[in-house]
Amino acid sequence: MEEKAKAEEKKIGMIEAWLRKHRLQYDGATRHPFILTIRDGTVHTDSFKTWLSQDYLFVRAFVPFVASVLIKAWKESDDSADMEVILGGMASLEDEISWFKREANKWGISLSNIVPQQANINYCGFMESLMRPDVEYTVAITAFWAIEAVYQESFAHCIGEGSKTPPELKETCARWGNGGFGQYCQSLQKIANRRLQKASDDELKKAEVVLLSVLEHEVEFWNMSRGNV
Repeated sequence: MEEKAKAEEKKIGMIEAWLRKHRLQYDGATRHPFILTIRDGTVHTDSFKTWLSQDYLFVRAFVPFVASVLIKAWKESDDSADMEVILGGMASLEDEISWFKREANKWGISLSNIVPQQANINYCGFMESLMRPDVEYTVAITAFWAIEAVYQESFAHCIGEGSKTPPELKETCARWGNGGFGQYCQSLQKIANRRLQKASDDELKKAEVVLLSVLEHEVEFWNMSRGNV
């Protein structure tokens, strides 16, 4: 039975195997009620503004995390193309921060007065823990993929067929839900799968735990945006 499972994992990739195994948790993160209210047009303005302001702080903390993944790739990767993919994602973060500033201005949010909420503090602390030198590249790239993939799939749902996303939020959803970002996430997934295929049992266990941790933090972040914490 175990040999059959391993053969299936090799065929479809470890990431897909984990997503099938943890489908409930993944759906909880990518089909969260906050996302569904955006898609059906019933999202409260205050909820969206909470998400926007808190995510601005998160992205600023995300930059050093991505930089740490880039360093791990430089030191540990068996494929030089990994660095190019990660660097491309890192370069886009400058534009992303500028976008948050423009959106905050549009929504009347003073970014200098934002105080991070506990779910945000917890998520950023989790990311910071992955920046330690003893955290393997395989584990870190799995987390990086998961963080990006949850946003891609969530916001793609908001602009998919049948969606009633308010016009003023469509740009936000398209930012992460567009096909180009989807391809980028696929590139990260390929890197993670390649690394996981060669990983030790210990690394696999760590990476799976990290994936589940990302999904938990994403749910808590969405909850925070809705005012559920």
